[in-house]
Amino acid sequence: MDEALKEEIKALCKEKDAVILAHYYVDGSIQDIADYVGDSFYLAKMAKKAPNKTIVFCGVTFMGESANIINPDKTVLMPALDARCPMALMVDAAKIAEMRAKYDDLAVVCYINSMADIKALSDICVTSSNAVNIVKKLPNKNIFFIPDGNLGRYVAAQVPDKNIILNPGYCHVHTSITAQAISDCFRQHPEAKVIAHPECMEEVCDIADYLGSTKELIEFVRTDSAKEYIVCTESGVLHEMQRVAPEKKYYFVGAKQVCPNMKRLTLEKVRDCLKNGAPVSHVDEELRIKAQKPLERMLELA
Repeated sequence: MDEALKEEIKALCKEKDAVILAHYYVDGSIQDIADYVGDSFYLAKMAKKAPNKTIVFCGVTFMGESANIINPDKTVLMPALDARCPMALMVDAAKIAEMRAKYDDLAVVCYINSMADIKALSDICVTSSNAVNIVKKLPNKNIFFIPDGNLGRYVAAQVPDKNIILNPGYCHVHTSITAQAISDCFRQHPEAKVIAHPECMEEVCDIADYLGSTKELIEFVRTDSAKEYIVCTESGVLHEMQRVAPEKKYYFVGAKQVCPNMKRLTLEKVRDCLKNGAPVSHVDEELRIKAQKPLERMLELA
C-alpha cells in the first residue's frame, strides 16, 4: 500500500512541479518520500532556494507560514492544517509591547516556532541551531527571547554579556523528559551518552553529554564514537539516526516524547493535498511583509 502511495505522490509532484519538505519529527514514511528533510532552519533555507512553484510542507502550521512569508510567489500546501505547535501560541502582542516599554535598546528575538503575527512584531527570528550565533551578533544589550523559555535560558548561558529576558513558553514534548527518567534509563544502559535538545528543561540540559539542535544531534550520533544514546528530543529523529548510524542503539525516556501534531501528517494527506491543491498556507500580504523582515534578517545573519 505504502509503495503504491509513494509512487502516486512522486507522479503528482512531477505533474504539479512540487517539492516536498519534511521535518525530522514527522512519520518516517513521509521523510522517505521528501525531497529535503531537516530542522526548521534548513527547511526555511530550502523553501527559499527550491525552484519549484509548489511547496508541500510536511510539518506544523508555523513552518508553512514561514515558507509562504519568504516565498509569496509560490503555493505552499500544508497536508494537515490542524498540525499546530502549542508553544507557538505561548506569547502575545501585549507582552511584547510591555517589554518594549520597559526596556531601552530591546531586541525581540523570535524563535521560528511562532506564528506570523508574532514574527511581524519581532526584530529577528532564530532557530535552535543558530540562536546563540545570532544573539551574539546583535548590537542590543537587552534581548526578549520568545516564545520558548528553555531555549532562551540556554542562549542566555552561552551569551552572558546580554540581558536576556525569558518568556514562559515551552515545548510539552521536551518538558516531558526528566532527569529522573534519564537516571533510571542510565542505570540500565550505563554506556549510553545523554544527548538533548536545548528546548529541554534545565535539569536535563545540565546532565547531558551533548546539547544541540535536531540536526546537530543527528550529526553527533553519526560521528561520535559511542554506541548507545539516551535521546532527549522528539522520537521522530530515530528514523534519521538509524539511517545515518544503524549500528547504534537509541533510548527514549520521556512520558510524551511524541509530538501528536507532527504525527497528524500521513502519506494519504500528502497525496490528497497534491491532488486537490489544498489546504494552502496563506498569510495576508500586509502581515507577510512585516513578518518577512525578521525572517530575512535571520537568513542573512546566520
